[in-house]
Amino acid sequence: IKVIAAEPANADDAAQSFHAKKRIVTEKKFTIADGLRTNVGERNFPIIQRYVDDVVTVSEEAIVAAMRTIWETMKIIIEPSAAVPYAAMVEGEIDISGKRVGIILTGGNVDLDALPWIV
Repeated sequence: IKVIAAEPANADDAAQSFHAKKRIVTEKKFTIADGLRTNVGERNFPIIQRYVDDVVTVSEEAIVAAMRTIWETMKIIIEPSAAVPYAAMVEGEIDISGKRVGIILTGGNVDLDALPWIV
C-alpha cells in the first residue's frame, strides 16, 4: 500500500515540507480548496513523514474540473478540498496504471451560490 497526499499548488506547504524533510510554514495564497489553506501542523508532520510516500500538488483549474466531474458523473456533492486527490489522479500526478486506487471523498460544505462553474 502506498499513501499519496495531494494539495493545491497555491497552498503547498505540506509538499514543500515533505520534500525538504522539515516543516515549512508558508503564507497562504488563495485556493478554492479552503479546507486546505492551513499550514501542516507540528503534530501532523511527523506522521506524514512516517506514513506518506509522496505529496503532490494540483492547479486550481484541475480542482474545479475534478469537483465538477464528481458532481456531474457520480452525483456526489463534495467540497473543493475533496476534489484535490481526484484531480491529482486525473492530471497524472499519481501513477495509477495497473493499481487499485482508493480516494476519500469528504464533505458537502459548499456554498451553492459560489460554485465555480456557474456564472
